[in-house]
Amino acid sequence: MLISISNERYNPVQVASFMTVYQMRDIALAELQGFRDALLELCVKIDLGNAKTLDIVGTGGDGKNTFNISTTSAVVIAGAGYKVTKHGSYGVSSAVGSSNVLMQLGYEFTNDESILKRQLDEAGLCFLHAPLFHPAMKAVVPIRKQLGMKTFFNMLGPLVNPVQPEYQLFGTFSMELSRLYQYVMQETGRQFTIVYATDGYDEISLTGNAKVRTHLSEKMLVPNDFNLEKLAPKSLYGGETPEDAATIFTSVLKDVATAAQKNVVTANAGLAIHTIKPEISLVDCVAEARESIESGRALAVFEKILT
Repeated sequence: MLISISNERYNPVQVASFMTVYQMRDIALAELQGFRDALLELCVKIDLGNAKTLDIVGTGGDGKNTFNISTTSAVVIAGAGYKVTKHGSYGVSSAVGSSNVLMQLGYEFTNDESILKRQLDEAGLCFLHAPLFHPAMKAVVPIRKQLGMKTFFNMLGPLVNPVQPEYQLFGTFSMELSRLYQYVMQETGRQFTIVYATDGYDEISLTGNAKVRTHLSEKMLVPNDFNLEKLAPKSLYGGETPEDAATIFTSVLKDVATAAQKNVVTANAGLAIHTIKPEISLVDCVAEARESIESGRALAVFEKILT
């Protein structure tokens, strides 16, 4: 099926029907695994060397219209000294996705291995724009945008980073999907963290509790576990345009954002660092993320990949 979609053998109505079937029923574990394997088999292959890298990515589809928390967090993590290969695409069920904000800020997407490797070596960060690596995803971009809601590809996207990094922090839009992700990732032998905020966010929102599943354990985290205060949902609003999203993104990196925006980024970046170094306390990992912003290193990382 995915091969046929990649080759554009189906018309838009047929593809839309396929993509939305999982709005009517849950996806089975075997289906999720099979579709993931098919996309990885079809994807543009890339070798970025032997570096152990991390991805931080959410499924989207939570309908919360937050700012680009995982994308901003990826830069902060790189500023803290960790290698990041961030996978993402355009916004579908929210106003602005990771690719939209990066385009607004002048980042040029590529699947040129030499360019991406140079960025990773020099800045510790590169972005992998999903449509450049996954023919099936490229073929359905216009249809997904017209549907304007989460689809089957939201479930798959985070699992099919072409690099298949050693460390991954996933956000999911439902508790059931977080459980399925855990089963899928346990088979890989990699270090992972899967997040579902119990009030519906596909990331650590600090607006309430979050169910967190890792390669080591399962637990419920509350804002105090990050040594941070609970946030109001409205404080995470991302605006309606790429310009709005870019303004928040750069304000966090320049350390002139609101306390809420900065704190939610350091919480997610800190949890990602904790995925790499579970022996270090979560609070200390959050402190590393905060220092990445306050030292200017996060901003320097982003400026470096724009040149």
